[in-house]
Amino acid sequence: MPLNRRNFLGRTAVTGAGVALAGAAGAVPAEARTADQERGRGKKRYSLTVMGTTDLHGNVFNWDYFTDAEFDDKAHNDVGLAKISTLVGQVRAEKGRRNTLLIDAGDTIQGTQLSYYYARVDPITGPGGPVHPMAQAMNAIGYDAAALGNHEFNYGIPTLRKFEEQCDFPLLGANALDAKTMRPAFRPYVMKRVCTPHGRDVRVAVLGLTNPGIAIWDKANVQGKMVFPGLEEQAAKWVPKLRSMGADVVIVAAHSGSSGTSSYGDQLPYVENAAALVAEQVPGIDAILVGHAHTEIPEYRVANKETGKQVVLSEPLKWGQRLTLFDFDLVWERGGWQVESVSAKVLNSNTVAEDARITGLLRDEHRKVVAYVNQVIGSSSAAMSAAEAPYKDTPIIDFINHVQAETVRGALAGSAYASLPVLSQASCFSRTAAVPAGKVTIREVAGLYPFENTLEARLMTGAQLREYLEFSVRYYAQTAVGAPVDPSKLTNAEGVPDYNYDVVSGLSYEVDIARAPGSRIVGLSFAGKPLDDSAEFVLAVNNYRASGGGGFPHVARAKQLWANSEEIRNTIIGWVKAKGSIDVGAFASVDWKLTRDGVPVF
Repeated sequence: MPLNRRNFLGRTAVTGAGVALAGAAGAVPAEARTADQERGRGKKRYSLTVMGTTDLHGNVFNWDYFTDAEFDDKAHNDVGLAKISTLVGQVRAEKGRRNTLLIDAGDTIQGTQLSYYYARVDPITGPGGPVHPMAQAMNAIGYDAAALGNHEFNYGIPTLRKFEEQCDFPLLGANALDAKTMRPAFRPYVMKRVCTPHGRDVRVAVLGLTNPGIAIWDKANVQGKMVFPGLEEQAAKWVPKLRSMGADVVIVAAHSGSSGTSSYGDQLPYVENAAALVAEQVPGIDAILVGHAHTEIPEYRVANKETGKQVVLSEPLKWGQRLTLFDFDLVWERGGWQVESVSAKVLNSNTVAEDARITGLLRDEHRKVVAYVNQVIGSSSAAMSAAEAPYKDTPIIDFINHVQAETVRGALAGSAYASLPVLSQASCFSRTAAVPAGKVTIREVAGLYPFENTLEARLMTGAQLREYLEFSVRYYAQTAVGAPVDPSKLTNAEGVPDYNYDVVSGLSYEVDIARAPGSRIVGLSFAGKPLDDSAEFVLAVNNYRASGGGGFPHVARAKQLWANSEEIRNTIIGWVKAKGSIDVGAFASVDWKLTRDGVPVF
């Protein structure tokens, strides 16, 4: 499917119950009504509810494919579109389906083994391939539009285009541009005309914006094909157009958090989490459905600098754990519908049962994936757990690094860099990841690496690695000597997520958490000797980090020695299959630890 598709521009998309075409019977053009007629009629009022989800990440069922059990967490959240469907049905029953719309803010087709299976194992792009489970479920529920998320690009543009083709609703990305023409590669917006009892349709514009970080995180898939300018810039371009086209309500579905921060440092001149900046800087927006940050924001109001108008933002929690409701109260004034008030709230999906219509629709796909992930691929000499990995050197992270380093050494064999020592970085992506002693299945190994990252090799110096580690360990809260240490409060300082805390295998070091960030790495050594700042090393690193994800110093500009297109998860699974067994004693060692003034914390 060609990237440059302009035939949608200026078109009014009109499908679904309660939505009418422009010029439908009963709709009197505003210009045909006189002021006396308007006064005679009195003010007409109408209420509209727009529901929203985001960061569904391949969740249809309330199921965890990594634990092979019903999903559960400490807060007893539930997940999945089957739960969302029940909530949506309740809202439609209460409000009247014709008075509602349903949209999404992106990150739809990556995240679970269900979505992975239909991208890689039985791909939707294959000859006569299946319809993606997320497309089936979202079509059945009746979505009106969805913004593109950055993870939509993880499996490449052909997979995304096939998914787009399978959806009964548009995928929106006003700032996803064709690299050659600089014109939208996807539909920028959709205009819905909603029938009211007054015979005067409400024109609701939904503008989709995605994350500029795609240019970094999925560089291999999009470079030379698409570019992703900033959200504020593109919103400023499109919102006035939507208003000039007669939009009564303008909603933005933004796959971009609200904090105004970026995780890719100075790699791009754009802000990663720009939703609040869009509200502040671009007049004419009524509400923003926020995505990407995986946080719960029931309602957040931002004043537009130019107009002073309050823009309502809401971000429902990830994976279908929450459903946002924007409630709009409109009044007919001056020959058109005016937004009188907007409010937002979220509904919790753990309050309802799964919709049997959705679970029944995808029962066969679910069973196939369960059977796939439960295949035994080898054995382990000992159990490994990630529960303490964020603050202790654990074998489970050593295992990831062992496989990565061995893979890179093999790839560089015979090259000019074959004699250099290979180090490796890894993060604790899931604190619930575990590999049992004895038989090991695909799901247990896959649980170590839930992201679609691929492996690279970069050339780094000792001095650069020292700075890399110092940056990483800002993750820990500064804790004075003698003060009590609570593991639950020790990590994630400055809001750094677990996936942006790296340990580096092949080096030995202490992290003095009593010290301020920037001076915490103590006793950094290699092969039993203090690290030589001028020495060169090969760092086995995932493509997210190598592309600037997390803003780590030096690595994004370091020389690339090798890169692989296979997901690290599959590399690890393939390693276990080839070896047949995991000998934990062959790689597990304590090479780093937390200290205070030389005294180990644990």
